[in-house]
Amino acid sequence: MNKAQFIASLAPHFNDSKKDATHAVDIIFDTIVRNMAKGEDVMINDFGKFKKVDRKARKGRNPFTGETIQIKASKKPRFLPAKGLKEVINGTRKLEPAPKPAPKVVAKPVAKKAAPKKAAKKKATKKPAKKAAPKKAKKSAPKKAKKAAKKRK
Repeated sequence: MNKAQFIASLAPHFNDSKKDATHAVDIIFDTIVRNMAKGEDVMINDFGKFKKVDRKARKGRNPFTGETIQIKASKKPRFLPAKGLKEVINGTRKLEPAPKPAPKVVAKPVAKKAAPKKAAKKKATKKPAKKAAPKKAKKSAPKKAKKAAKKRK
């Protein structure tokens, strides 16, 4: 599932508003990223923990040349799944039914007083476009037919 599919699955919970669902997803991801950038862990119960991990500088090998190179220290994001998520994935725990979206409330139209009828607008009648007259082709009998007609005379 990609982000667009995720938003589409959330839209029914936002009265079929993809705009609101997109806004909610963007806020969630932004909050997680900002807290991880500060160095804070983000723990979501029964889902998992997002945290920033420091990696030490180390030596590595260039696979093409075999030369030993120095790899700089870096910081990486890491996700640790919670026990509840692991149990659901392994099949030892069943998921509860998904929450259903709130029913749509359809407002009844308010009865309005009959407004006086407006005069119907006259539609402009279009005249058919003039077509160019087809060029008359010169009728020329085949030469043999002309010669034959002359001989008969």
